[in-house]
Amino acid sequence: MAAPAQPKKIVAPTVSQINAEFVTQLACKYWAPHIKKKSPFDIKVIEEIYEKEIVKSRFAIRKIMLLEFSQYLENYLWMNYSPEVSSKAYLMSICCMVNEKFRENVPAWETFKKKPDHFPFFFKCILKAALAETDGEFSLHEQTLLLLFLDHCFNSLEVDLIRSQVQQLISLPMWMGLQPARLELELKKTPKLRKFWNLIKKNDEKMDPEAREQAYQERRFLSRLIQKFISVLKSIPLSEPVTMDKVHYCERFIELMIDLEALLPTRRWFNTILDDSHLLVHCYLSSLVHREEDGHLFSQLLDMLKFYTGFEINDQTGNALTENEMTTIHYDRITSLQRAAFAHFPELYDFALSNVAEVDARDSLVKFFGPLSSNTLHQVASYLCLLPTLPKNEDTTFDKEFLLELLVSRHERRISQIQQLNQMPLYPTEKIIWDENIVPTEYYSGEGCLALPKLNLQFLTLHDYLLRNFNLFRLESTYEIRQDIEDSVSRMKPWQSEYGGVVFGGWARMAQPIVAFTVVEVAKPNIGENWPTRVRADVTINLNVRDHIKDEWEGLRKHDVCFLITVRPTKPYGTKFDRRRPFIEQVGLVYVRGCEIQGMLDDKGRVIEDGPEPRPNLRGESRTFRVFLDPNQYQQDMTNTIQNGAEDVYDTFNVIMRRKPKENNFKAVLETIRNLMNTDCVVPDWLHDIILGYGDPSSAHYSKMPNQIATLDFNDTFLSIEHLKASFPGHNVKVTVSDPALQIPPFRITFPVRSGKGKKRKDADGEEDDTEEAKTLIVEPHVIPNRGPYPYNQPKRNTIQFTHTQIEAIRAGMQPGLTMVVGPPGTGKTDVAVQIISNIYHNFPEQRTLIVTHSNQALNQLFEKIMALDIDERHLLRLGHGEEELETEKDFSRYGRVNYVLARRIELLEEVKRLQKSLGVPGDASYTCETAGYFFLYQVMSRWEEYMSRVRNAGSACPDAAEVATFFPFHEYFANAPQPIFKGRSYEEDMEIAEGCFRHIKKIFTQLEEFRASELLRSGLDRSKYLLVKEAKIIAMTCTHAALKRHDLVKLGFKYDNILMEEAAQILEIETFIPLLLQNPQDGFSRLKRWIMIGDHHQLPPVIKNMAFQKYSNMEQSLFTRFVRVGVPTVDLDAQGRARASLCNLYNWRYKNLGNLPHVQLLPEFSTANAGLLYDFQLINVEDFQGVGESEPNPYFYQNLGEAEYVVALFMYMCLLGYPADKISILTTYNGQKHLIRDIINRRCGNNPLIGRPNKVTTVDRFQGQQNDYILLSLVRTRAVGHLRDVRRLVVAMSRARLGLYIFARVSLFQNCFELTPAFSQLTARPLHLHIIPTEPFPTSRKAVPSLTLLLPELQTLDHALSVAVFFQLQTSLFCSFHLMKCPRDLGNFNKQTVL
Repeated sequence: MAAPAQPKKIVAPTVSQINAEFVTQLACKYWAPHIKKKSPFDIKVIEEIYEKEIVKSRFAIRKIMLLEFSQYLENYLWMNYSPEVSSKAYLMSICCMVNEKFRENVPAWETFKKKPDHFPFFFKCILKAALAETDGEFSLHEQTLLLLFLDHCFNSLEVDLIRSQVQQLISLPMWMGLQPARLELELKKTPKLRKFWNLIKKNDEKMDPEAREQAYQERRFLSRLIQKFISVLKSIPLSEPVTMDKVHYCERFIELMIDLEALLPTRRWFNTILDDSHLLVHCYLSSLVHREEDGHLFSQLLDMLKFYTGFEINDQTGNALTENEMTTIHYDRITSLQRAAFAHFPELYDFALSNVAEVDARDSLVKFFGPLSSNTLHQVASYLCLLPTLPKNEDTTFDKEFLLELLVSRHERRISQIQQLNQMPLYPTEKIIWDENIVPTEYYSGEGCLALPKLNLQFLTLHDYLLRNFNLFRLESTYEIRQDIEDSVSRMKPWQSEYGGVVFGGWARMAQPIVAFTVVEVAKPNIGENWPTRVRADVTINLNVRDHIKDEWEGLRKHDVCFLITVRPTKPYGTKFDRRRPFIEQVGLVYVRGCEIQGMLDDKGRVIEDGPEPRPNLRGESRTFRVFLDPNQYQQDMTNTIQNGAEDVYDTFNVIMRRKPKENNFKAVLETIRNLMNTDCVVPDWLHDIILGYGDPSSAHYSKMPNQIATLDFNDTFLSIEHLKASFPGHNVKVTVSDPALQIPPFRITFPVRSGKGKKRKDADGEEDDTEEAKTLIVEPHVIPNRGPYPYNQPKRNTIQFTHTQIEAIRAGMQPGLTMVVGPPGTGKTDVAVQIISNIYHNFPEQRTLIVTHSNQALNQLFEKIMALDIDERHLLRLGHGEEELETEKDFSRYGRVNYVLARRIELLEEVKRLQKSLGVPGDASYTCETAGYFFLYQVMSRWEEYMSRVRNAGSACPDAAEVATFFPFHEYFANAPQPIFKGRSYEEDMEIAEGCFRHIKKIFTQLEEFRASELLRSGLDRSKYLLVKEAKIIAMTCTHAALKRHDLVKLGFKYDNILMEEAAQILEIETFIPLLLQNPQDGFSRLKRWIMIGDHHQLPPVIKNMAFQKYSNMEQSLFTRFVRVGVPTVDLDAQGRARASLCNLYNWRYKNLGNLPHVQLLPEFSTANAGLLYDFQLINVEDFQGVGESEPNPYFYQNLGEAEYVVALFMYMCLLGYPADKISILTTYNGQKHLIRDIINRRCGNNPLIGRPNKVTTVDRFQGQQNDYILLSLVRTRAVGHLRDVRRLVVAMSRARLGLYIFARVSLFQNCFELTPAFSQLTARPLHLHIIPTEPFPTSRKAVPSLTLLLPELQTLDHALSVAVFFQLQTSLFCSFHLMKCPRDLGNFNKQTVL
């Protein structure tokens, strides 16, 4: 297997190189944003830059990156564009800039939206240029760039400006490009279309000739582009040298075709045009496909295009086609061919009279049609409207090979997509793992195209949606597996021994040499399948390793995934491994196969089962594992061995590799997705189209749902009637009681519900009354019934005064439908989520709510807040492995809840025993839940009913309050409650207390009835399943757990009515979708009623390690972000309470109207200054330290020693002033810098008791969702902005601090970045040297209003800053020494390393 060439990393230019560049000099003269006096616009500048900088460098990314970064597009190109100055250089310059923005993953269309007037003219020029002759004004390389630009346009249909231009190319009139017979056939198939077609023709006749000609050009654009491509494709020879420009043009063109086919709005009419052009036939017969090296990527793209052209969907209606419908279409095609053959071609009688199954295989079709002449084949094709009619006495111009392939490929039997998927192995093999077109390296630059699916706005069907996600998830896992294999195998140092075998010169923790490998079972296939149901093997290894590593290997659990590897090294013993050279040829890797652990074998060869019993102690160091192999892969390998004489892969394995459990769940997730594709995915009707990206994006909003609920109990949401009125600005609030003393929460609110489709009936007086009615809320205060006399009976209450937008989010979450809440940093997303959960729990006690989050940490935060509200803890359940991190003594895991139920049952039975004793009833009523139930029915209820009949004597006109206490039968039982129980003030009050006491008693027996199942079910597993399926009302899990356990949950009959997702913008698209389908449908419908998604798409997206999947395939796009892009309505929380108002200004420009809560201005901690520091935030410029800026010891492992030293110096300074170390966190944008800062802290102050360590030293990405009072931030880079250019990362970085933010960076680099301008313009408005007040201890009373007239020390240079740090350190050491002289007993706490 040939090793792939290592791609080179694109090195970004340094600041000094940028400043020396010709482009930079021009930018400073004409368009740089910081230049006040700019020269006037000159078209020659654009021509010169294009010719000298872009074309001359052969479109070098470095040059284009430089231009784009200098804001060339925003401040010069588009600002001055008009039809008068339009030229080739101008067009190409704009295209290059837009393409570069897409490559860098930054917004590309904002500039055009601000000045849209000339865009239609510009777009028409692009279309014209794309069709130009390749040897004319535009070179093939330039036309490839134009194709890429057009592809970006077709993938940006959510932008109105783009959509208005693109729609003209892909609407029904484009069928003008069809041959007449084919057009007639298509219109005949769908009679409705003929009406539209006639209407189009009429409208065309009314147009003036010039406009009509322009319209015809646009309609035929894609047809003509296809013909142009075919001519380029045919110009590529089979074996002679070919320019790569032609190959890249062909690859980009096929990518464009795939993207057009994969979106329903573009596919609807285009698929027929593509079919009529026979593009696929031309491609498969081309020379490029047969060029092994140059045509490899082209062939892979072609397979993707073939898949999408035959996709199982009705192009016109957009409905998914079933297996039966696809079979019917296939049979219709074959029978129409047979009828044509029977009627017109006597030589095909045998074919015409055969049954379909006999003739629809490729070999059969070739056998029947192969002997026919080219002219006859052309006549058959023209009869089927595939080709124009062949004139009489003329020969066809098409090759026989083309004509035969056209007929055969169109009529051969196709394997169904789901069948292909079921036959696909789930584990990657060596062929996929090291294929750069499918799994690119970490050095993917974004230049070329790849054979990967893309996740954009829309999908064809749910099957397409799942399949794209399946493939991308599989490949992303493959990338991580490749890294693990390369790391482990290279550590083992496989070399060739003297006798030609393998010898391992090293060792790896995660891999071991295989001593023996045997396949022990190949089970028979299921009926209708050709792969075995199960394949098992035994793998023996020798664990002559350290004890803790041995324990890790012996701790492999059932379902853990391992990899079996064959290496045949060719390098002699002692050869050094070079990580820069291709891996495969160095280690001689031949095969990789996946397997799943069943268990380790004991001395008798039996599998040791996982369970509570201790594992047997095995003697010796030899261990054998029983593993499951992939049956599909095994079948493929065996077929290859038998049919082609290949060697048996399973006789060759010599290495087994394991992976970390947290990174090893890919197979379970892939199986879940595959199972979903094999079942009827029942998504609620109100969600189906939105998930695919079609229809009205607001159709699932509660205001448009047919089952909207008029009256809702807001329970403890509102703190007072004033709070309620302030929460509904612009509404007329009518309270049902007029007495202000009774207008206290909780409140029920009746909302005006719109009927049907959102239209209201107007009354006779006009619209005014209707509007008034629509804005009127009926508010009904109600009293929560007394729950008993004990203090713990009082319900827990919410104490947060929600804002009106938070109330809207809570209201939307309580209503049926899709609710999306955008929560900027510090706006109380978690509080809103918890209140929604609580309100649903109280309004709909019979419904079950599923909580899903991205991280265990977020789930635990939610749970801790839920426990503070009025929710019975027996209804809470937490699934997964994160429950041990909950900051509570209570265990909410499945087995923790079982133990709680059993303990609670004993407590309640003790209460029954006490009640029985107080009533003087003999016997043992508290023996079981069942006996307690009888006791309640016959003893308690009878006494209560007798008591009620006495105190509610119908004959008494004025009931006596004293009687309520006198006749009360449970005085003795409630003797331990606060006395007196009855106040004696009024009959009504005492009666309510009595009923409250009875409710307390009744609740005991209600709970015991629920716990009765735990008496009947004997095992902990059965009890936990019962709790999950029946008892729990609020079930929480991470999205990963949901994906892993879907099969088990569905099998158990798990059911839920509502889903609430926190951190929704951080969850992968597929991991957001799977929780919708954790239950079986009821009567073919989903029982899901509400889906609440809470997140922030302006913060960081899901983590995707491979840049190609992240950028090219857009895999980092969460479902939440896609919904926002599609236009689904959101509730945007608009008041933050985390940070000072000045700090909030650094990121609030990214959100809609984000303001501050009142306490941000009022509380002392926000109004006082930061002690010892003049400013509450500052950007501190850090120049090169000892001549060095950023460094990169390993790929992407960036470090900056100067910034690291400066950050630690400031941290030490703050601690010495009295700041608590745990209130300071140090963040950075790269892992390399994080490790460097930790090292410096360990050296400088980590063990110093006066300073200590900061709360956290971590990356910005890792710190998302957390906060601290003071943040010290190092931006590291000095050559290129790097990934901080992603504004989402900037928002996270700027929003972590509550009181103080101090940023260390190379200011000259970051201030020029267009995307970062809103934040950096505020940062650079303050001095760029750190201003300190060394004499001011913490805390200070100084107000946070900087007085710039103060003469304060200023740390001008880094050396100055470090000398200050050394001074403080020496002071600290002297202080410690003095302290120790006075207190010798503290000598053990003194660390000599504190002195530098």
